[in-house]
Amino acid sequence: MPILSAHQPAYLPWLGYFEKIIGSDVFVFLDTVQFEKNSFTNRNKIKSPQGAMWLTVPVRTKGHLGIPVSEIEIDTCSQWKKDHLKAIYLNYKKAPRFAECYSKLEVLYQKDINLLSELCWEQLMFWLRELGIERKIVRSSQTGVSSKKSDLVLDLCKAFSADSYLSGSLGKNYLREQDFIDAGISVSYQDYKHPVYRQLWGEFLPNMGVLDFWMNTDEYGLITGGN
Repeated sequence: MPILSAHQPAYLPWLGYFEKIIGSDVFVFLDTVQFEKNSFTNRNKIKSPQGAMWLTVPVRTKGHLGIPVSEIEIDTCSQWKKDHLKAIYLNYKKAPRFAECYSKLEVLYQKDINLLSELCWEQLMFWLRELGIERKIVRSSQTGVSSKKSDLVLDLCKAFSADSYLSGSLGKNYLREQDFIDAGISVSYQDYKHPVYRQLWGEFLPNMGVLDFWMNTDEYGLITGGN
């Protein structure tokens, strides 16, 4: 009974992103959907002594609104990689796994990548290796499926002969469930229970990017939370 899930590209995805991948047989990296400004596609949070701190990948959006994520260019004139590494260093140098993890990031951030979706893809592959997650991962841009919204998900399920779709909670706002029922495909919604793990800087803050979890613990089984 193949289970399919899908999500837009994301920079430093939160743990729920990976729990969704773990809960499926096929995960579709939705690089054909429209880029959303101020979304988690090009930014995410780390923890600082002052609380949550955003790390944002600068992108060129002038004249590009309405185009798919796969065509969004990174503003390479910015020194964002240097800035992000510095922020990570300053806020995680006391983390339990800093010594073994930071050097890997330095190598990862050396790559010259001009497209946001490529950056997110490269990083996703990195995080999956680091977290020991093995699933079939495909880009929607390579599937030949060009429909939109609910039809896109349904057609992806059909393309991979999935009989179940694992949706994020926001899918309730746009999925036409009857279409899935008619196609013999069940729909379930992710209800992620965020784990508590050892963390720097006082009171625990959930929903940080994966980097916070990775720097602080190697108990990767916690990713599935209470599910």
